[in-house]
Amino acid sequence: MSLQSGLDAFNQGRYSEAVEILEQVSRNAVDQNSSDYLSAQMWLMKAYQGTGQIEKASILCQRLMMSDNPQVRSWAEQARQTLPQAPVTQPRTVPPDGRAAAGVKLAMGGVGGSLALASGVTITLLFGMVFALGLSLVFILGSDNPVQGLAIAITITLVFNLAAFFLSPYLMDLTQSWLYQTRWVELAEVESLSPETARVIQQVCQQKNLKTPRLGIINDQNPTAFTYGSLPNSARLVVSQGLFTYLDDDEVATVYAHELGHIVHWDFAVMTVASTLVQICYLIYSTASRFGRGGGDSKIKDAMQTAALVAYIFYIVGTYLLLYLSRTREYFADHFAAETTGNPNGLSRALVKIAYGILEEGQRTKEPSRLIEGTRALGIYDPKAAASTGTAYRIASDPQKIGRVFLWDMFNPWGWWMELNSTHPLTGKRVRALSTYAEQLGLPTEFDMGRVIGEGKSLNRSRLYGNFFLDVVLYGAETIGFLAGLVLGVIVLSSSSHTGLIFGAPLIGLGVGILIKALVMFPDYKQAADTDILTLMSDPYASPLRGQPAKLEGQLIGRGDAGYKFGSDLKIQDRSGMLYLHYASRFGPIGNFLFGMKRVQSLLGEQVEAVGWFRRGVAPWMDLIQLQSENGTVVNSYHRFWSFILGGGVIILGVALTIFVSNS
Repeated sequence: MSLQSGLDAFNQGRYSEAVEILEQVSRNAVDQNSSDYLSAQMWLMKAYQGTGQIEKASILCQRLMMSDNPQVRSWAEQARQTLPQAPVTQPRTVPPDGRAAAGVKLAMGGVGGSLALASGVTITLLFGMVFALGLSLVFILGSDNPVQGLAIAITITLVFNLAAFFLSPYLMDLTQSWLYQTRWVELAEVESLSPETARVIQQVCQQKNLKTPRLGIINDQNPTAFTYGSLPNSARLVVSQGLFTYLDDDEVATVYAHELGHIVHWDFAVMTVASTLVQICYLIYSTASRFGRGGGDSKIKDAMQTAALVAYIFYIVGTYLLLYLSRTREYFADHFAAETTGNPNGLSRALVKIAYGILEEGQRTKEPSRLIEGTRALGIYDPKAAASTGTAYRIASDPQKIGRVFLWDMFNPWGWWMELNSTHPLTGKRVRALSTYAEQLGLPTEFDMGRVIGEGKSLNRSRLYGNFFLDVVLYGAETIGFLAGLVLGVIVLSSSSHTGLIFGAPLIGLGVGILIKALVMFPDYKQAADTDILTLMSDPYASPLRGQPAKLEGQLIGRGDAGYKFGSDLKIQDRSGMLYLHYASRFGPIGNFLFGMKRVQSLLGEQVEAVGWFRRGVAPWMDLIQLQSENGTVVNSYHRFWSFILGGGVIILGVALTIFVSNS
């Protein structure tokens, strides 16, 4: 496909075909400043308009208006006048339907728990952990004066935390400037981009007696927003240009209100202290481990090893406390935005459009965004969760179809399990909470969430939960097998002379665990059904463990590995969405590297048929079995092969070790 064929299709009125060709030409372009790329983008905007995709045309027009090429900017300014109701460039300044008066108090109904309790308990426990560990290290190192040791421990803890608390914003400023070229702007510039946002900032700062935050804009089309600082009156509130591109005026205002909620609640200060305490736990663990391996007094070495173990346990516990606190604060910031703007539906739409924007921008470039990856924990939205939500928004005119992808978030037990390791609540849960605020305000819920929740309550509970607890066990089958083999070896050793089992049984158990898990993860795929990506993502019963055999037809649009130009994983796009394909070479990591280096580039842009096992976690993906391109190229992937080889090899090694040790 060429630029000329796309222009021919457009001139002949075959707009859908023109869109398909010009999108592919744009994706395959190496230089985004080249005349061919810019021409493809300009005609693509017209083709979107010809197919009635006005929002896509508006978004693309906005991008072209910021081009470095003055002729393109001028063309886009003129083209904007031909767009009917371009919401991106003509923000609403009058409150739209579906919102209520600002400032109404909304009950959370138990959503997110208690912010004060979560913050207080987390900080207290973490501070106690660090203090106990610091004190134990001081005593272990031989302090003769307990009072002096106590003073030293307190001083070290306080100085470290205070330094991190006050210096981290300035370090973040340097990082922002270096990595993302953050541009600091006045409120007037924000007002020119989103009038309602400026009013919200002024309103909140006046009501809460706060200074206007330092406002930053990053010239990146991936939509995101985040806040950092040490004290509310020295906070920084940074957004990307993509936020104004993909969101309407009232939606941008809800995002700013969300970030202002973090400032009002002192979230960044609490999170800075909490994360510092967790890092101190790890620092103490690594220090004690190093001393515990050295020479010297065996009692001190034993004490150091014990302190290292306790510090590591505290580090793990502290990490999960920190993640829980982070999720709680997102719920409360959403609640603050809903109360401040009276527009919970606007924030629901904003979250979904941010996911859509991340997905769209990810398809325009062959490498993932450094901004999105680098600010994942800070941002308003977890980009790992963007694929399913963004896919639904892209192709679904029916809000219920968008809502169906939230069924997994809200009702699948794996959603709760996976959320434990996330800094953000799952999107479906946030939208559900926002819909309860809309109901309190007498507003219709966004994305027909009432019907979606009703559908969720009618799901087959035995299918959802019947295998979940067994699957959680199987998820750790290798570890369980290893420990079971170790226990068996100890038992046999105490009652017989087969000393080899103490070494071989754990390996045999490990191998058996790998094989059992592989049988569950990789079922027979010969009858894989033809389907599409949205259908797979809308399945509320999907699992990260039990692979669902599926066959997809689409185009390879890029690599799946974040920022790795030799990555072997791929992204496939069909008419309903985008999905990551995970590749495994029969030659292991070296084969993956060679495949990524030598073959992936030639496959990008190809129409392919992909067969694999679909899995759903926070981010959905497919473990690839086979990829066949339209020109006959066949790529085979060997996930199941390696599981069986590894499991069988470990068992053989365990048996051989058992025999060798027993006969020695």
